[in-house]
Amino acid sequence: MEVNAQQIADLRERFFTKLENEGAPDPGGFHPADIARVKTMDDWLKRFLEHNDLNVQESLSMLWESCDWRKKFGCNDITEHTVRRDYLEEGIFFSHNKDKDGKFLFIVKSKLHVKGAKDFKELQRCIVYWFERLEREGNGNQISLVFDMADTGLNNMDMEFTKYLIGLFKTYYPNFLNYIIIYEMPWILNAAFKVIKSWLPAKAIPKIKFVNKSNMKEFIEPNDALKCWGGNDDYTFTFLPEVRTAAAVMNGRLENKKVHFAEGSPMSEQATSGFGDQSNEERMLSVDPESITFNKEGNEVSGTITLKNLTTDKCLSYKIKTTSPEKFRVRPSTGIVMPTQECNVMVTLQPGYNVHGLLRNDRFLVMCLPMKDTKMTSQELTEFWKTGGKGAEQHRLGCTDGGTENGEVRSSILSNSAAASDRGVDKYFSKITQLEDNHRQLHVELTNMKRLQIISIMLTVLLAMAIVYILRSDIRNAAEEQYCHMHHGVD
Repeated sequence: MEVNAQQIADLRERFFTKLENEGAPDPGGFHPADIARVKTMDDWLKRFLEHNDLNVQESLSMLWESCDWRKKFGCNDITEHTVRRDYLEEGIFFSHNKDKDGKFLFIVKSKLHVKGAKDFKELQRCIVYWFERLEREGNGNQISLVFDMADTGLNNMDMEFTKYLIGLFKTYYPNFLNYIIIYEMPWILNAAFKVIKSWLPAKAIPKIKFVNKSNMKEFIEPNDALKCWGGNDDYTFTFLPEVRTAAAVMNGRLENKKVHFAEGSPMSEQATSGFGDQSNEERMLSVDPESITFNKEGNEVSGTITLKNLTTDKCLSYKIKTTSPEKFRVRPSTGIVMPTQECNVMVTLQPGYNVHGLLRNDRFLVMCLPMKDTKMTSQELTEFWKTGGKGAEQHRLGCTDGGTENGEVRSSILSNSAAASDRGVDKYFSKITQLEDNHRQLHVELTNMKRLQIISIMLTVLLAMAIVYILRSDIRNAAEEQYCHMHHGVD
């Protein structure tokens, strides 16, 4: 059955009714970009309905959970600058070419990944970066997941990593999967695959395709298949940053690539190589540090910005904005710094927000302007910035986690029984390892048995030759003896 306009409208209405009655799970609400998608993008809602076989209630639950996760994970703000770039450049996973259905290929080179060798949360962020990028580049079109398992061993088989990948398709990226193409899976991993298969919904099982060099062409054209798969493409992996112009296509609509600060003041995102728009010689205000470090003291998570007036003859007024005003309290957000003096500004994380994983996506903008009247009230300062903010000196700040122990965002899509599941997986792999050891021992024993068989055969042949030789000698001797008797009788 096809999704119709009424079902899409029904899903949209139910979402906003639920939002009005219950509010978003996150105190700051859902991300504005996701709210805009629900409001305007029929194709996105259509994917949820297709994923759930046109069940509107199940689609609503998935849409709600997806929007909540996207806000907490920071999906809309992820770029190659906010993830581990070195992980992206290793080529463990990347996108290249398309399958025969015209879907982008997302390739996982299993032999390059070793379980536990990398920060798992950073790996998650890199995977989500690629999913978000492929959604933008393909306008929400499906992708095919290719597990290149050539030369893969048990140490490369990371069940948690695989479960995370599958869970993204299953829970947060509706109707995004075309095929799961598994290239040259070693027989030792057949049992592990049965566990992975159990994580997939029933309708996803037919999407799994086991291939080798001889039948890869059934799913990927030879000119689009890598040479190591038996194709003609001699591609060598090199990570290329996403090309996003000032009017980049994002999820089916044109959007300016901007970082939005509070009070409706969008500022184009700058390169991460430096902060501020003026050279050191021209700056009036010193801002330290360039990245706010948040630490936990008691129940409060906060960081400090130190502002210093570098001039000897100008009074400066400053104003601080943030991309996430619902998350941070800045005190004071506006003020005056006298010549050569400095002041401290406290930035505190609001209750209900965690540090880890969120701060990397947040930005602060510190602006300053020279002023003559140093006795302005807070209200007058506010009006001053409303009318006179153009041309202000600007400093952009990032955020870092100073090491709070309890600031961890639980963004994993694994179930609540993940710990028990992991223990089961470890036990399972222990048995596989034991099986592999037994296989090696059996192989050695079989080799020894073959050697014994060869020796036995050789001994049997030698014995047979010896028996034949003895029999021939006896026959020859008997014949000679008989001849002698016959000859003696004639005489």
